[in-house]
Amino acid sequence: MKKQLSLFIFLLTFSSLLFYSCSNKDTTPAPKTKTQLLTQSTWKFKGATVGGADFSGSLQACQKDNLLTFVSTGTGTLDEGTAKCTVTDPQTNPFTWNFATNETILHISTILFTGGNSDFTIVSLTETSLVVSQNISFGPGPVFNAVISFMH
Repeated sequence: MKKQLSLFIFLLTFSSLLFYSCSNKDTTPAPKTKTQLLTQSTWKFKGATVGGADFSGSLQACQKDNLLTFVSTGTGTLDEGTAKCTVTDPQTNPFTWNFATNETILHISTILFTGGNSDFTIVSLTETSLVVSQNISFGPGPVFNAVISFMH
């Protein structure tokens, strides 16, 4: 009887430990990398601000309707959308991209906005929102730090 009781207690303890270890597995998926967030869908312009004030009206309409598609291999496509700045421009233009400075800078091999450059400081990057900043200049005169938002 003692053997049976000892075996029963052993099996009960073993079963409890097995059940506990199986039921407490972490099912939370790992957070997506910046590359995964950037490349999961096409981005379109949402808005731009300078010093908290809307700056979208200062950007060309033909640039605000562009669509950006990033591919995880470091390539991408800029689609001109319905409005082209120059009628003879191709509908799509390939570009390359990469992260720099510990993924805080997004470098795109093409200039997206007149007066801007190809480097953007990443303000935030989520499943549905890409917010970047960049200095923009419209010829001689002041340089503005524009915060530009894109969405899916």
